[in-house]
Amino acid sequence: MSNLYEPPMKWSDHEDIAMALYEKFGDDFSENKIYRIRFTDLLDWVLSLPNFEGTREQATEGHLEQIQAKWVYEWRDNQ
Repeated sequence: MSNLYEPPMKWSDHEDIAMALYEKFGDDFSENKIYRIRFTDLLDWVLSLPNFEGTREQATEGHLEQIQAKWVYEWRDNQ
C-alpha cells in the first residue's frame, strides 16, 4: 500500500522499486524466475507501481538490470 508521505520513486531508485515489487509479488517469483522476467514485463510492472513517477522513455536497460538484481537480493533476504 502506498504511503502518501513517501517521496515518489524514480528510475534511479532501484532498491525502493525492488522492495515494492517484492511486496507486490511476494514469493511468486524465485531467484531464477526473477532473472527470467522479460524486460518488457518488468517495465510495465514498474510503471504500474503506486508512487512511481518515471516514464517508459526514461527507462534504460541498466535501470532494469539493477532493479532485477536488487529484487533478487530482496527475495533472498526474505527467505
